[in-house]
Amino acid sequence: MKAKAPRGSSSPANSGPLPRLTAREVSALEALPAEFFEPSAAVVARRLLGHYLVRRTPAGFAGGWIVEAEAYLADDPACHGFKRETPRNRSMYGPPGRAYVYFIYGNHHCFNVVCRASGVPEAVLIRGIEPAFGHEWMCARRPGVEPPHLTNGPGKLCAALEITRNLDGADLSQRNAELFLATNSRLAQTRRALGPLRTTPRIGISLATDWPLRFLLAGSACVSRTTRSKEGSR
Repeated sequence: MKAKAPRGSSSPANSGPLPRLTAREVSALEALPAEFFEPSAAVVARRLLGHYLVRRTPAGFAGGWIVEAEAYLADDPACHGFKRETPRNRSMYGPPGRAYVYFIYGNHHCFNVVCRASGVPEAVLIRGIEPAFGHEWMCARRPGVEPPHLTNGPGKLCAALEITRNLDGADLSQRNAELFLATNSRLAQTRRALGPLRTTPRIGISLATDWPLRFLLAGSACVSRTTRSKEGSR
């Protein structure tokens, strides 16, 4: 059965409530400032929904609306930085607004946004984005795959955007960086179109499984796993 295309993702022209961005609109995007990431990851994860994840490529920009994010906290047994600093998780202890990228299961990368002050290991795992620009470039990274399956999971979006350990520690608050997070000037409109915004326990982990730290825009088909009937709204 063919999957239903997410709103705002049809190709080449989009007549849905969230049309893909034009080249001019993408070129005008501004990076979220470093202070945006200073609060707890539990706060930042929710605030990131609807903003843009942007990858600078040789063919231009590629990326989309963030539709799913999970928070990992300093006192959280599921957090990579819970026990101690290691070479693998060192970026988590850095300043806010940096990338923490790790390789998992010998198969795929996961991209996180570091929060809180230096020395406090908190981060937001980006679990899903809805493509908004650079669609062809992303599809070329994952041949034969189209939305929603192109970017509806942390490993999938990293593959589509070529996010690897080479980008670990990148400053996501700099627009001239290879990878950055950008402000959505139509944030309220985006959240209405892709909402409602929901909060659930995190998925794919074995510790602190009941902590309600997964945030998503439930109307997007690019959420990594859909259990809408069981998700509580907050």
